[in-house]
Amino acid sequence: MDSSSLNTVLESAEVQAFATGFPTTLAHLGVTLALLAVGAILYALFTPWKEIALIREGNAAAAVAFSGVLVGLAVPLAVSLSVSTSIKDIALWGVATVVLQLLAFRLVDMVLTGLPQRIRDGEIAAAVLLVGAKLSTALILAAALTG
Repeated sequence: MDSSSLNTVLESAEVQAFATGFPTTLAHLGVTLALLAVGAILYALFTPWKEIALIREGNAAAAVAFSGVLVGLAVPLAVSLSVSTSIKDIALWGVATVVLQLLAFRLVDMVLTGLPQRIRDGEIAAAVLLVGAKLSTALILAAALTG
């Protein structure tokens, strides 16, 4: 490829759009991943059972339950990211999403009484039920964000 062909390719609208948009995409991704990490950390700190310690001990039920938390936070954050137009917008809606989802998770934890001990005991059925409840709230919150 000669230099004039290369210049033509580099000056194309697609390449220019990519060069302009890619840094913004990385910034939006970074903010959203940071919100996901903060939400997961807050959940781990406030959960009635210490899932991370249980996971390190090999408790599969705790791993399933915490995976549900991660996906349950990611779904509304992904929707928030898709409907936001700026980093400030992403941060504002992302924080609101994390707070609402953590509140919903706490309500699920309170309604499904007895689950903390069952998860500590390694009961997969309890963890799967918890994941289902958390993913359901995540999907509803995600839909609310688009409405």
